Amino acid sequence: MPTIAVLGTMDTKGEEHAFVADQIRQRGHKVLIIDTGTLEEPRLKPDITRHEVAAAAGIDLKSVVAKRDRGEAVDAMSRGAPALLAKLAQEKRIDGVISLGGGGGTAIGTAAMRALPIGFPKFMVTTLASGNTAQYVGVKDIVLFPSIVDVAGINRISRQILSRAASAICGMVEAVPPPGEDKPLIVASQFGNTTECVTHARKLLEKHGYEVLVFHATGAGGRTMESLIESGMITGVLDITTTEWADELVGGVLSAGPTRLEAAARHGVPAIVTPGCLDMVNFQTPDSVPAKFEGRNFYQHNPQVTLMRTTPEECAQLGKILADKLNLSTGPITVLIPRKAISVISAPGQKFNDPAADKLLFDSIKSNLRKDIEVIEVDCAINDAAFAEACANALLKNIGARR
Repeated sequence: MPTIAVLGTMDTKGEEHAFVADQIRQRGHKVLIIDTGTLEEPRLKPDITRHEVAAAAGIDLKSVVAKRDRGEAVDAMSRGAPALLAKLAQEKRIDGVISLGGGGGTAIGTAAMRALPIGFPKFMVTTLASGNTAQYVGVKDIVLFPSIVDVAGINRISRQILSRAASAICGMVEAVPPPGEDKPLIVASQFGNTTECVTHARKLLEKHGYEVLVFHATGAGGRTMESLIESGMITGVLDITTTEWADELVGGVLSAGPTRLEAAARHGVPAIVTPGCLDMVNFQTPDSVPAKFEGRNFYQHNPQVTLMRTTPEECAQLGKILADKLNLSTGPITVLIPRKAISVISAPGQKFNDPAADKLLFDSIKSNLRKDIEVIEVDCAINDAAFAEACANALLKNIGARR
């Protein structure tokens, strides 16, 4: 019988969590009550106390509570709850988790959920399930469910919302993925401007018995891919689209953060890397582009996406950044350079064609790269079949070398 963790501030939200716990029990599942409250005595008796939660992160809750600083108390629980929940999941003591909350409760609940592996059922009923929720979800499969009304008592609206939330987490723990052949996993980065390359390389790798997971290089996609690499599930990395670094450097909207490209390097996962789409920085509508970029070379990809060409100076910086990240590599890695175009729109005759900028990018990569890291230059565009085949073959070679 599955056990579902009901995690939350049992002092201020005890009644609501008790209602959800009862609904879960009525559906035949066990419940483990975890208290993350810090203000008053819990209104719902927990199976794991707030002191045990804090202790999971080495924190003495009594000293924190004595300061009567709510922010520090929430921070303590946001550190303790992830450590505790990860341990419970690893020990197979829980099969899913649900939490209810406003600002503080959502911060604590989602911090705990982000410590759990992808595929583990995670359900957050929150007043904050709208707008930009990236800080709560991170790169994990957390379900954010709008509470509609505040989590403040059982009423005509909350009764419907919370009963359906309880049913949802029960359904998630009951669901059994259909059987399938578990092939070795390769992750790949893709943009519209590199789709042909990734598609052709993916088909070649699949013929060799691999399953290829493709991630859209939109910031969140890159972060998710890096997270999966860190999990130890990945056999190889087909990093054809490193464009997120252009956004990180210049200030676009699709940055994956300063650790992009580090996961495979630090964990020794076989990889190939190309400067795919480093010719572009991403913005939204034209009026979203900061005034400081006035006069730059722009391309309207669609009404919601405005692309800006990277300058020669930025390309030189990007080349060094890529090399510095790849110099961290502890496993087999190869850099491949498509000399004729790094995207569809950087090809001869296209809007972003700039051979001088591309040359600075390529030269910077090569001059800053460790001498033992192989560089393959191919006299074609990134989406040519010959380049895709070179990428696939280099990755297969690196995987073989790791074995």
